[in-house]
Amino acid sequence: MARKTVLIDTSLCTGCKACSVACKAWNELPAEKTQLLTSYQTQNAFTTKTWTYMTFVEKYEDQKMNWLMRKAQCFHCADPSCMKACSSNAITKTESGYVVIDQEKCIGCGYCVENCPFGVPKVDQVKKKSYKCTGCIDRVENNLLPACVNTCQPGALSFGERDVVLTQAKKRLAEVQKTHPKAQLYGEKEMGGTTYLYLLLDSPEVYDLPVNPTVPLSLTLWKDVIRPVGTVAVGGAAAAVVLGVFANLFRGNYSNSDHKEGGKD
Repeated sequence: MARKTVLIDTSLCTGCKACSVACKAWNELPAEKTQLLTSYQTQNAFTTKTWTYMTFVEKYEDQKMNWLMRKAQCFHCADPSCMKACSSNAITKTESGYVVIDQEKCIGCGYCVENCPFGVPKVDQVKKKSYKCTGCIDRVENNLLPACVNTCQPGALSFGERDVVLTQAKKRLAEVQKTHPKAQLYGEKEMGGTTYLYLLLDSPEVYDLPVNPTVPLSLTLWKDVIRPVGTVAVGGAAAAVVLGVFANLFRGNYSNSDHKEGGKD
């Protein structure tokens, strides 16, 4: 199956929250008690029982108040740090681009939670399992639209093969920039390119999104350098040696930087 993409056009979103309701209905997730946080927002973080929600930002500019709304859910990254961090190989990526958790393998270690740049996965402390948006992979693989896309009345969500959706998104962006010059696409290249692509009306930080999300360096060093060397060579001793080399390298860089700064004075 070709890689899929969901375009979230925030210029068309009305904040109706139907996407969140549809997600709960399809995945049989129970309701949770919430409270008003600001404006119309009643939730500002994911839980094991809420995999998508709406964010509302009021931005006053040029004596006008603009509503900036965004549907929040797992981005399903092409280079998912949660999958790299998983200690039990419970997280995999499908050919269609979705990052899914195998609940049979998940041990609730929480490494996915600690390493996701978007704060998406959450661990159920009773079940010792991690949960997040599945992208409705069960629907997608049966030629059905994701539940959130299927229910979106204003047409803010669209779904299709990535190349087609990207072309559509860039054409739409050119139109939106005529009235919102700060509008931009988010997710085309971030984290290797995300399955959920946003057309934002303003910069990412206004929407409380990281400007340059990356896989943590510590995780990359451990999984791609230290752990393989430690396993192939002589176990923990080799890993300690490699770790020491990197530590010295970093200290050397800092020392050189300090030396250069001192020279300037």
